[in-house]
Amino acid sequence: MVTRKLFTGRLSSAALALLASTAALTLAQRQRRLEEARLRERQLELDELAVRRRAYAHQQRMHWELLARAIDDPSLAAVIDTYDARIPAEKRRQFFYANAWYAYLFHLYRADVLDKEELYKHLREFFQSPLFREYWEASRAQRATLKQTSAEADIGRMVDGLVQELDEADTDEWWVVGSPPAE
Repeated sequence: MVTRKLFTGRLSSAALALLASTAALTLAQRQRRLEEARLRERQLELDELAVRRRAYAHQQRMHWELLARAIDDPSLAAVIDTYDARIPAEKRRQFFYANAWYAYLFHLYRADVLDKEELYKHLREFFQSPLFREYWEASRAQRATLKQTSAEADIGRMVDGLVQELDEADTDEWWVVGSPPAE
């Protein structure tokens, strides 16, 4: 009888060990499959991000190409010219060029090449140019059409504040005017 109980006890222990081992193996397999699924999902996210970045870079190139054509050919510029008709044609071409620079800097920011502080510092330098300031004022109506929650509208408000700070500054050291925004 003792032998029988001992054998049954050992069998139960062996069965439990086998069951525990099988459960651990099954759990490890599930965890591995879950991790593989997470990795596949992350790879899909990275692929989607790469596609968006390529599309954004293409859009930026197209924007520049179209603007360059408008700068070079006044008959093409007339298609997109929404500036006040009293502004001389030569100045409107300069505004297109200023817009190209502004869009270039904005795209660098959107592509994470520049952070907001770096963008601010570059724009602070550009706004030393009276023509760039005129462009900014002349394009106010265009900026008013932006969706207020968009990144472009947000940067536009930042620039409006920068221009105001530059106008109110009582120093010739423009490079210290204003506080670059925190990200």
